[in-house]
Amino acid sequence: MSIANQFKTVILLGLLTALLLWVGNFWGANGLTIAFVLVLLMNIGSYWFSDKLVLAIYRAKPVDKNHRLYKLVKETANKAGIPVPKVYVIPSQHSNAFATGRNPKHAAVACTEGILDLLNEKELKGVIAHELSHIKHRDTLISSIAATIAGVISYVAFMARWAALFGYGNRDRDGGNGLELLVLAILTPILAALIQMAISRSREFLADEGAAKTLRDGSGLASALEKLEKDIKMKPLRAMSTTETTAHLFIANPFKGGGLVSLFMTHPPMNERIKRLKEIKF
Repeated sequence: MSIANQFKTVILLGLLTALLLWVGNFWGANGLTIAFVLVLLMNIGSYWFSDKLVLAIYRAKPVDKNHRLYKLVKETANKAGIPVPKVYVIPSQHSNAFATGRNPKHAAVACTEGILDLLNEKELKGVIAHELSHIKHRDTLISSIAATIAGVISYVAFMARWAALFGYGNRDRDGGNGLELLVLAILTPILAALIQMAISRSREFLADEGAAKTLRDGSGLASALEKLEKDIKMKPLRAMSTTETTAHLFIANPFKGGGLVSLFMTHPPMNERIKRLKEIKF
Protein backbone atom coordinates (compact mmCIF):
# COMPACT_ATOMS: atom_id res chain seq x y z
CA MET A 1 0.00 0.00 0.00
CA SER A 2 2.84 2.41 0.86
CA ILE A 3 4.43 1.88 -2.57
CA ALA A 4 1.07 2.62 -4.23
CA ASN A 5 0.66 5.85 -2.26
CA GLN A 6 4.24 6.93 -3.02
CA PHE A 7 3.65 6.20 -6.70
CA LYS A 8 0.38 8.16 -6.58
CA THR A 9 2.22 11.15 -5.12
CA VAL A 10 4.80 11.01 -7.94
CA ILE A 11 2.06 10.79 -10.59
CA LEU A 12 0.12 13.69 -9.07
CA LEU A 13 3.24 15.87 -8.83
CA GLY A 14 3.92 14.96 -12.47
CA LEU A 15 0.41 16.09 -13.42
CA LEU A 16 0.91 19.37 -11.58
CA THR A 17 4.21 19.89 -13.41
CA ALA A 18 2.59 19.08 -16.76
CA LEU A 19 -0.15 21.59 -16.03
CA LEU A 20 2.49 24.17 -15.18
CA LEU A 21 4.33 23.52 -18.45
CA TRP A 22 1.09 23.90 -20.40
CA VAL A 23 0.46 27.22 -18.65
CA GLY A 24 4.01 28.30 -19.46
CA ASN A 25 3.58 27.38 -23.11
CA PHE A 26 0.56 29.66 -23.33
CA TRP A 27 1.80 32.61 -21.31
CA GLY A 28 5.46 32.69 -22.26
CA ALA A 29 8.73 32.29 -20.40
CA ASN A 30 8.93 35.78 -18.88
CA GLY A 31 5.55 35.75 -17.17
CA LEU A 32 6.06 32.20 -15.93
CA THR A 33 9.53 32.99 -14.58
CA ILE A 34 8.29 36.03 -12.64
CA ALA A 35 5.42 34.01 -11.16
CA PHE A 36 7.72 31.11 -10.30
CA VAL A 37 10.28 33.32 -8.52
CA LEU A 38 7.61 35.17 -6.49
CA VAL A 39 5.76 32.04 -5.41
CA LEU A 40 8.98 30.09 -4.76
CA LEU A 41 10.28 32.82 -2.43
CA MET A 42 7.01 32.84 -0.49
CA ASN A 43 6.96 29.06 -0.14
CA ILE A 44 10.64 28.81 0.82
CA GLY A 45 9.93 31.22 3.64
CA SER A 46 6.87 29.20 4.64
CA TYR A 47 8.82 25.93 4.45
CA TRP A 48 11.83 27.22 6.40
CA PHE A 49 9.83 28.88 9.17
CA SER A 50 6.72 26.69 9.07
CA ASP A 51 7.24 25.27 12.55
CA LYS A 52 7.57 28.68 14.22
CA LEU A 53 4.70 30.19 12.24
CA VAL A 54 2.07 27.53 12.87
CA LEU A 55 3.04 27.06 16.53
CA ALA A 56 2.66 30.80 17.03
CA ILE A 57 -0.73 30.84 15.28
CA TYR A 58 -2.13 28.26 17.71
CA ARG A 59 -0.28 29.63 20.77
CA ALA A 60 1.39 26.28 21.37
CA LYS A 61 3.39 25.91 24.58
CA PRO A 62 6.45 23.64 24.92
CA VAL A 63 6.27 20.86 27.49
CA ASP A 64 9.07 19.60 29.71
CA LYS A 65 10.53 16.12 29.61
CA ASN A 66 8.39 14.97 32.53
CA HIS A 67 5.13 15.64 30.69
CA ARG A 68 3.29 12.46 29.68
CA LEU A 69 3.00 13.70 26.09
CA TYR A 70 6.76 14.16 25.82
CA LYS A 71 7.35 10.65 27.15
CA LEU A 72 4.93 9.17 24.59
CA VAL A 73 6.51 11.15 21.75
CA LYS A 74 10.02 10.08 22.80
CA GLU A 75 9.01 6.41 23.04
CA THR A 76 7.30 6.49 19.64
CA ALA A 77 10.12 8.44 17.96
CA ASN A 78 12.59 5.81 19.12
CA LYS A 79 10.41 3.11 17.55
CA ALA A 80 10.17 5.13 14.33
CA GLY A 81 13.95 5.61 14.23
CA ILE A 82 13.91 9.42 14.07
CA PRO A 83 15.18 12.17 16.42
CA VAL A 84 12.79 13.18 19.18
CA PRO A 85 11.01 16.34 17.95
CA LYS A 86 10.06 19.29 20.09
CA VAL A 87 6.75 18.71 21.86
CA TYR A 88 4.00 21.28 22.38
CA VAL A 89 0.51 21.50 23.85
CA ILE A 90 -2.09 23.81 22.30
CA PRO A 91 -4.48 25.49 24.77
CA SER A 92 -7.68 24.49 22.97
CA GLN A 93 -10.53 22.07 23.62
CA HIS A 94 -10.74 21.34 19.90
CA SER A 95 -9.40 17.79 19.56
CA ASN A 96 -6.57 17.56 17.07
CA ALA A 97 -2.80 17.26 16.56
CA PHE A 98 -0.21 18.13 13.94
CA ALA A 99 3.47 17.84 13.07
CA THR A 100 5.55 20.52 11.42
CA GLY A 101 9.16 21.30 10.58
CA ARG A 102 11.38 21.21 7.52
CA ASN A 103 13.13 17.90 8.32
CA PRO A 104 13.39 15.27 11.09
CA LYS A 105 16.11 17.29 12.86
CA HIS A 106 13.98 20.44 12.91
CA ALA A 107 10.50 19.17 13.70
CA ALA A 108 7.77 19.60 16.26
CA VAL A 109 4.66 17.71 17.33
CA ALA A 110 1.74 19.56 18.89
CA CYS A 111 -1.42 18.19 20.51
CA THR A 112 -4.40 20.15 21.79
CA GLU A 113 -5.58 19.88 25.36
CA GLY A 114 -8.80 18.52 23.90
CA ILE A 115 -7.17 15.51 22.26
CA LEU A 116 -5.19 14.73 25.42
CA ASP A 117 -8.46 14.59 27.35
CA LEU A 118 -10.34 12.67 24.66
CA LEU A 119 -7.97 9.78 23.88
CA ASN A 120 -6.54 6.98 25.97
CA GLU A 121 -2.82 6.18 25.88
CA LYS A 122 -3.04 3.60 23.09
CA GLU A 123 -5.06 5.94 20.88
CA LEU A 124 -2.76 8.86 21.61
CA LYS A 125 0.26 6.74 20.64
CA GLY A 126 -1.43 6.02 17.32
CA VAL A 127 -1.93 9.75 16.70
CA ILE A 128 1.68 10.51 17.64
CA ALA A 129 2.96 7.74 15.37
CA HIS A 130 0.92 9.22 12.51
CA GLU A 131 2.48 12.65 13.04
CA LEU A 132 5.98 11.21 13.31
CA SER A 133 5.37 9.36 10.05
CA HIS A 134 4.72 12.74 8.38
CA ILE A 135 8.06 13.92 9.74
CA LYS A 136 9.87 10.76 8.64
CA HIS A 137 8.45 10.97 5.11
CA ARG A 138 9.27 14.71 4.86
CA ASP A 139 5.71 15.60 4.01
CA THR A 140 6.30 19.28 4.77
CA LEU A 141 8.77 19.36 1.87
CA ILE A 142 6.38 17.51 -0.46
CA SER A 143 3.52 19.83 0.49
CA SER A 144 5.75 22.85 -0.14
CA ILE A 145 6.68 21.59 -3.62
CA ALA A 146 3.03 20.99 -4.49
CA ALA A 147 2.04 24.38 -3.05
CA THR A 148 4.75 26.12 -5.07
CA ILE A 149 3.65 24.59 -8.37
CA ALA A 150 -0.04 25.15 -7.66
CA GLY A 151 0.74 28.69 -6.50
CA VAL A 152 2.54 29.52 -9.76
CA ILE A 153 -0.41 28.19 -11.77
CA SER A 154 -2.87 30.24 -9.70
CA TYR A 155 -0.72 33.37 -10.01
CA VAL A 156 -0.46 33.02 -13.79
CA ALA A 157 -4.19 32.36 -13.98
CA PHE A 158 -4.75 35.58 -12.04
CA MET A 159 -2.66 37.45 -14.62
CA ALA A 160 -4.66 35.77 -17.38
CA ARG A 161 -7.92 37.07 -15.93
CA TRP A 162 -6.55 40.60 -16.09
CA ALA A 163 -5.32 39.93 -19.63
CA ALA A 164 -8.81 38.82 -20.62
CA LEU A 165 -10.29 42.03 -19.25
CA PHE A 166 -7.95 44.14 -21.38
CA GLY A 167 -8.12 41.98 -24.49
CA TYR A 168 -4.53 40.76 -24.27
CA GLY A 169 -3.48 37.61 -26.03
CA ASN A 170 -1.53 36.14 -28.88
CA ARG A 171 -4.04 36.40 -31.72
CA ASP A 172 -1.95 34.39 -34.14
CA ARG A 173 -2.70 31.03 -32.56
CA ASP A 174 -5.39 29.74 -34.94
CA GLY A 175 -8.09 31.83 -33.38
CA GLY A 176 -8.22 29.65 -30.31
CA ASN A 177 -6.79 32.20 -27.95
CA GLY A 178 -10.11 33.18 -26.38
CA LEU A 179 -10.97 29.64 -25.33
CA GLU A 180 -7.44 28.91 -24.11
CA LEU A 181 -7.43 32.12 -22.08
CA LEU A 182 -10.73 31.11 -20.51
CA VAL A 183 -9.37 27.68 -19.61
CA LEU A 184 -6.16 29.20 -18.26
CA ALA A 185 -7.93 31.83 -16.19
CA ILE A 186 -10.69 29.67 -14.68
CA LEU A 187 -10.11 25.94 -15.02
CA THR A 188 -6.36 25.52 -14.47
CA PRO A 189 -6.29 26.91 -10.90
CA ILE A 190 -9.20 24.61 -10.03
CA LEU A 191 -7.37 21.61 -11.51
CA ALA A 192 -4.19 22.61 -9.68
CA ALA A 193 -6.07 22.85 -6.37
CA LEU A 194 -7.72 19.45 -6.94
CA ILE A 195 -4.36 17.80 -7.64
CA GLN A 196 -2.75 19.52 -4.64
CA MET A 197 -5.54 18.26 -2.36
CA ALA A 198 -5.21 14.75 -3.81
CA ILE A 199 -1.50 14.79 -2.94
CA SER A 200 -2.37 15.80 0.61
CA ARG A 201 -4.89 12.97 0.91
CA SER A 202 -2.40 10.40 -0.39
CA ARG A 203 0.15 11.53 2.24
CA GLU A 204 -2.46 11.06 4.97
CA PHE A 205 -3.00 7.45 3.91
CA LEU A 206 0.76 6.94 3.91
CA ALA A 207 1.12 8.44 7.39
CA ASP A 208 -1.69 6.21 8.71
CA GLU A 209 0.07 3.15 7.34
CA GLY A 210 3.42 4.32 8.68
CA ALA A 211 1.93 4.76 12.14
CA ALA A 212 0.46 1.26 12.14
CA LYS A 213 3.76 -0.25 11.04
CA THR A 214 5.74 1.70 13.63
CA LEU A 215 3.52 0.41 16.44
CA ARG A 216 2.83 -2.95 14.80
CA ASP A 217 -0.83 -2.21 15.47
CA GLY A 218 -3.34 0.01 13.69
CA SER A 219 -6.23 -0.39 16.12
CA GLY A 220 -5.22 2.48 18.39
CA LEU A 221 -5.10 4.99 15.54
CA ALA A 222 -8.34 3.63 14.05
CA SER A 223 -10.10 4.08 17.38
CA ALA A 224 -8.60 7.58 17.75
CA LEU A 225 -9.88 8.60 14.31
CA GLU A 226 -13.38 7.40 15.16
CA LYS A 227 -13.41 9.51 18.33
CA LEU A 228 -11.93 12.52 16.54
CA GLU A 229 -14.54 12.43 13.79
CA LYS A 230 -17.38 12.48 16.31
CA ASP A 231 -15.78 15.17 18.44
CA ILE A 232 -14.97 17.45 15.49
CA LYS A 233 -18.58 17.21 14.26
CA MET A 234 -19.70 18.55 17.63
CA LYS A 235 -16.87 21.09 17.97
CA PRO A 236 -15.49 22.04 14.52
CA LEU A 237 -12.67 24.54 14.34
CA ARG A 238 -13.79 28.06 13.48
CA ALA A 239 -12.87 28.78 9.86
CA MET A 240 -10.54 31.76 9.45
CA SER A 241 -7.86 32.57 6.89
CA THR A 242 -5.08 31.32 9.19
CA THR A 243 -6.86 28.10 10.19
CA GLU A 244 -7.89 27.29 6.61
CA THR A 245 -4.31 27.53 5.31
CA THR A 246 -3.03 25.22 8.07
CA ALA A 247 -5.87 22.67 7.99
CA HIS A 248 -3.78 20.16 6.03
CA LEU A 249 -1.34 19.86 8.95
CA PHE A 250 -3.84 18.33 11.36
CA ILE A 251 -4.42 14.60 11.71
CA ALA A 252 -8.14 15.15 11.12
CA ASN A 253 -9.85 17.78 9.02
CA PRO A 254 -10.88 20.39 11.61
CA PHE A 255 -13.82 21.62 9.52
CA LYS A 256 -17.08 20.06 8.42
CA GLY A 257 -17.34 19.15 4.75
CA GLY A 258 -19.23 17.00 2.33
CA GLY A 259 -20.55 16.68 -1.22
CA LEU A 260 -18.52 18.56 -3.82
CA VAL A 261 -16.59 20.27 -1.03
CA SER A 262 -14.94 16.92 -0.29
CA LEU A 263 -13.01 17.19 -3.57
CA PHE A 264 -11.11 20.11 -2.06
CA MET A 265 -10.61 18.51 1.35
CA THR A 266 -7.06 17.97 2.53
CA HIS A 267 -7.93 14.67 4.24
CA PRO A 268 -9.47 11.44 2.94
CA PRO A 269 -12.89 10.35 4.25
CA MET A 270 -12.47 9.13 7.82
CA ASN A 271 -14.32 5.86 7.20
CA GLU A 272 -11.90 5.02 4.38
CA ARG A 273 -8.89 5.71 6.60
CA ILE A 274 -10.30 3.53 9.38
CA LYS A 275 -11.14 0.76 6.91
CA ARG A 276 -7.60 0.72 5.51
CA LEU A 277 -6.06 0.67 8.98
CA LYS A 278 -8.14 -2.35 9.94
CA GLU A 279 -7.06 -4.17 6.77
CA ILE A 280 -3.29 -3.79 7.39
CA LYS A 281 -1.63 -7.13 8.08
CA PHE A 282 1.54 -7.58 10.15
